[in-house]
Amino acid sequence: MKVGCIQLNVAFGDVEKNFTRAEKFIRQAASKGAELVILPEMWNTGYALEKLDELADVNGERTKKFLQSLASELHIHLVGGSVATKKEKGFFNTMYTVDHHGELVGEYDKVHLFRLMDEHLHLSAGETQNNFVLGDLPAAGVICYDIRFPEWLRLHALKGAKVLFVSAQWPTARIDHWKVLLQARAIENQCFIIAVNRISHKEENFNGQSMVIEPWGEVLWIGQKDEELSIVDVDFSKVDEVRKKIPVYDDRRPELYKDILNRNI
Repeated sequence: MKVGCIQLNVAFGDVEKNFTRAEKFIRQAASKGAELVILPEMWNTGYALEKLDELADVNGERTKKFLQSLASELHIHLVGGSVATKKEKGFFNTMYTVDHHGELVGEYDKVHLFRLMDEHLHLSAGETQNNFVLGDLPAAGVICYDIRFPEWLRLHALKGAKVLFVSAQWPTARIDHWKVLLQARAIENQCFIIAVNRISHKEENFNGQSMVIEPWGEVLWIGQKDEELSIVDVDFSKVDEVRKKIPVYDDRRPELYKDILNRNI
C-alpha cells in the first residue's frame, strides 16, 4: 500500500489556513498514488488551548465532513490526525479515521494528556481504544504522548492491529525519545508504525522527523525538518512473517502480568 505522510506546518490558531493546506496536501498525495494518507496532531488549531471555545470543531462536524468528502472523492483512506473538538462533556483532542468509501471507522479522544503542554488544564481525556479496519487491514491509531505508555499500544495490537498510526506534535527538545520509542513500539508489538509529526516556523519548537517503521524496527523512511509530503510503499504482509518467526504473542504469560498492570505503583 502506498502511504502518504503529511508533515504539516500547523498555523497557530488559524483554522481556515490549516484546512486549506491540509486539503492541498491530501489532494497532492492522492495525485501521487497514495492509497492512505495520515495527518499530524491538532492540525486544525495547533496548541491554541486558551482559544478552544472559539476555535474547537463542535462535535467534530466540520472535520468529519471534510475527511469523508475527500476520502470518497479521491477513494483513499484518511487517518485524519487529530483536531481540537468541543463536545458535550468538554474539549477533546480527537482523531477521526475514514475509509476509502467515506465511512467513519474510527473516533478516538486522546487518553493520555500531556501536562508539559497544559493539555490537562484545557482538555478532557478519552477512555476508549481506537481499533478499526481499513479495507482488509486491521489497524489502530493513537496520539503523541500515548506512545510513552507501551501497555496502551499493546492492547491495540492484541486486538489484531497490524499497523499503529501515530499523529503527533512532538517537540524538538525530545525528538530522540520520539525515534527510540517508535522503534521500540514497532519491535515489541511486531507491527508497522506510521507516525507523522508536525513542523513549525521555529525549528527549535517542532522539527518533524516523521517515521515509517517495519515490525523488525527498521526505519523505512524518516522525514526531514521541513514541511513535506512523502509517499512510502508499505508491505503489510511482513507483519505475519515476523510474528511467525518470533511467536511473541503465543509466548506471552498474561496471568503473571495482570496484578502488576492493575497495581498503582
